[in-house]
Parts: sequence; C-alpha cells; structure tokens
Amino acid sequence: MALPLLNTFAGNPLDRAGDRRNDPEWLAEQAANPEALALVLWEGRPLVEDHADGPRLQWLSLEHARAVALDREAFMGLWKGAPVFAVEVEGSIDPTAGPLQGLGAFHEMREAAAMLPGPDAAMAGGAKSLFDWRRRHGFCAACGTRSEDASGGWKRICPACGTEHFPRVDPVTIMLAIYKGGDEPRCLLGRQHAWPEGRMSALAGFLEPGETIEEACAREIAEEAGLTVTAVGYHSSQPWPFPSQLMIGLLCEVDSDDARPDQTELEAVAWLTRGEAKACLAGTHPTIKAPPRIAIARTLLQAWADGDV
Repeated sequence: MALPLLNTFAGNPLDRAGDRRNDPEWLAEQAANPEALALVLWEGRPLVEDHADGPRLQWLSLEHARAVALDREAFMGLWKGAPVFAVEVEGSIDPTAGPLQGLGAFHEMREAAAMLPGPDAAMAGGAKSLFDWRRRHGFCAACGTRSEDASGGWKRICPACGTEHFPRVDPVTIMLAIYKGGDEPRCLLGRQHAWPEGRMSALAGFLEPGETIEEACAREIAEEAGLTVTAVGYHSSQPWPFPSQLMIGLLCEVDSDDARPDQTELEAVAWLTRGEAKACLAGTHPTIKAPPRIAIARTLLQAWADGDV
C-alpha cells in the first residue's frame, strides 16, 4: 500500500541502503562508480537549475562535485541503481561565481522547496539536515575528542573512547485546536511577533523527555493559549530541515473558546470557521495570512477547512 505523501520534504525517492552503508568497501565502490551523482549545497542552499519543465535540482557527477569541495560529502542512497551523494560547499563566496558558473543558482532552502518538485525538495532537505548535524556535532559528547565520519556520513565515531553518534531528529508537535461547542466548529490559529504582518499558523512546540505526543500537545495548548485539550488525533508528519525536526501534525479538540495568548510564544490568536479558513487559504481573508505552502500547518488547515478531518 502506498503511503500518502502530503507534505513538503516528504517523499524521498532514494533507497537509503542503511544496511549496506556501514561497509567501507561497498561505499568505496559506490564512490568509484562512474554513474555516481551528486547534489550540491552551499551553506545549506541547494543548487537549482532552470529546466523546460520547471526548476529542479542540478545534478553533477560525483567527480565534478568533489573537485569543488573535497572531503565534504555524504552518501544519500541509491536511485534507480545509481549511487547518489550530497556535497557541501562552505565559505562566503558563491560557487556559481566560480567553478559552478552557468550551472544554475543556489537558493535558500525554503525558497527552493517552494519551487522544486516534491522528491527534489525531499532529497535536498535530507542532505541539509545531515550536514547541519555534522557541523554541530564535530566533537564527542562523552569525552570532547573530535569525532570522525563513518557510514557514509550517517554516523560519527570518537577515536578516543569509541562512542558512536548518530544524526538527531527533534520531534515537534504541531496542532490545530478545534472547538465544537459554539454555533459552528472553529479552529485556532496563533501568531508570533517576529512573523510577517498578518501571518498566523497552528500552535507548535517541542516534545520534552518523558512526554508522549498527546501530553506534549496538551501542554503546549495550555501554555500558549490557556486551553484544555480533550482529544488528540494524528494527521501526518513532515521532516523540517531547519535544522532537523520532525513535525508531528495533529488535530485536537479543546473544551473552551476562551483562548488567551501567553504573550511569550504568541502575541495573538484567532478562531476561524471553516468558511473563514477557506478564505484565509485563498488569500481573501481581510486580516489573516495562511501559513506558507511548504508548511504542514497549511496542510492541517486545508484538511480541516475541506472537512476531511
């Protein structure tokens, strides 16, 4: 049965070969394969080319990519039998002004995700998360020694104490609160001060140690809006590479419409009927702007507005 791929950054088409990438000899064979491909990131920005069918990732041979950035690569998986790598370029100078001139342009990941086909965005997002982790975890958390890459970049090993470190993913609950006690159901959106004028979104927060998804949902709703959650339902999830989160999309019911923004996380909240939510999504609401199209918050709002949940 095929899984529904509803959200941006989901739907990575690669076979990650997680059972084979631990073998250094096998990895060396993949890197030596003349068919090996590489996507390139510069400071977290993927290289995108204009194509007749629209923007898409620019693919280089691994040999070409290595000539641009040596020893900054990761094995991403297999695609139709061919090995796929990601190569990261660091520094303040745009490589398209030098060795990659004429091969496209680097775009911030949010901008790139909005223009790329779904599978391309998923591959680029996965590569960004992996390189972000490697950059932040270059030293062993147990003894402080600089750790070394292993398993094609999916593990780091401390040469001093032998501790193995793996890429971290931070789980986040993101939930659309719904109140059914009025004349018609309404959903709750909130606004952070730093967002563009009019932008509102679903409430969200990180899971804490020893906490279930349902408990985190209830705690965040209580902390940010002063409401009590009475039921929680799962909708879908989204990898979110900023830097490496898993957004767990929920719809929850609350016992009151007396929402009070905490003025720390949220400066304002708003209740929307389904009709108002549809206007928000269509861009015709007089004051509220919907979450960006790449965000799971928009998926949740759309599903509720359409009556799918």
